[in-house]
Amino acid sequence: MNLNGDAIFLFAAYASFFGMAIIFSLLTNSLLLKFSKTLGDRSEQHRQVVRWSSKVKPSVGGFSFYMLFLISFSTYGIFNLPGNEYFNEQLVGLIFAVTLGFLIGLADDAYNTYPWLKFFGQLLCGIFLVATNTLIHATGIYILDVLLTLTWVVGIMNSINMLDNMDGISGTVSLGILFCCLLAILVEKNSGSFDFLLLLGVSGAIIGFLAFNWHPASIYMGDTGSQFLGAFIAAVSVHLLWNYRDAAGPAIQFRQYIIPLIAFSVPIIDTSTVVFRRLARGQSPFIGGRDHISHHFVYAGLTDKQVIYLLGGISFLSAVVTALVILWYDSINTSITIVLYSYFMLLFLLAQYFYNYGSRKEKKRHKLTIPIHKSSTA
Repeated sequence: MNLNGDAIFLFAAYASFFGMAIIFSLLTNSLLLKFSKTLGDRSEQHRQVVRWSSKVKPSVGGFSFYMLFLISFSTYGIFNLPGNEYFNEQLVGLIFAVTLGFLIGLADDAYNTYPWLKFFGQLLCGIFLVATNTLIHATGIYILDVLLTLTWVVGIMNSINMLDNMDGISGTVSLGILFCCLLAILVEKNSGSFDFLLLLGVSGAIIGFLAFNWHPASIYMGDTGSQFLGAFIAAVSVHLLWNYRDAAGPAIQFRQYIIPLIAFSVPIIDTSTVVFRRLARGQSPFIGGRDHISHHFVYAGLTDKQVIYLLGGISFLSAVVTALVILWYDSINTSITIVLYSYFMLLFLLAQYFYNYGSRKEKKRHKLTIPIHKSSTA
């Protein structure tokens, strides 16, 4: 078979697998929706969790994510691609980390575990990855790189979890990040890699899930889904985005940081905004609330669906920008680096503007709806 024939076969095989992943996710979530009504019950009566929607809906979306991850892992051997190592230590770490993330989320959905227990599990996910050589190479100092990797894994797992605050948001943003990782592989012309098949399988799982999670949602991904996705996305982004290329020259180069910063712009901006503002108010950042960027866009006047389109659009635009950065990485100079950081800062400042604007409108609305009782004198 010639090169063109191999490429056509590989494209057809991947396209078929992606389509089957979507169909599998649709069928799995349909069955789970029909037969499971209580797992991950997010009713206010039973949990100290603040949801945007007050309706009770099962949080079962994460099962299709994990199942398709395992299917993708098993399917890779069928392709029998030359020059690619099927089983290595990094893959072992990935399997352990995402499995632990899935179990952490499942336990929290079923038993509403303590925040410190979830944090310990997230930290253990990062330790699994570091121990199996999935390490961010950013400073050249091993201890600092280990701390950065652990912070990244825990931070992304919490970010994806915190984004799961409105219908369709977390799934759409995660899909944009996975799209970014897929583009990074295609730019490097390495579509035969193991990561490519895993990304296709999990992306198909999210698309099938979004059919049920789109506003108005009938199911949630729950912590089962968000913790799995957080661990998976954090792990694959280490070597696809952070370590896209080991930088030559100074140990710390600002252009290396711009790739993950732009790719993860939405979760980074949302999480940092919520955490800092809650701390400034003297509130715990680990308790849910209706104070996310997505909520404040609604307070500012957008509909729930418009917020999904807005944040999803930013995620996919950032994915394209990241792919262009990777494509022309060697040509990026200081001026272009400043422009790219300015793009992120523009997104951040716009988010803060709408956050403040939405807060003012929501406070004004509450003042208008609170009845005023006039006191009478005898």
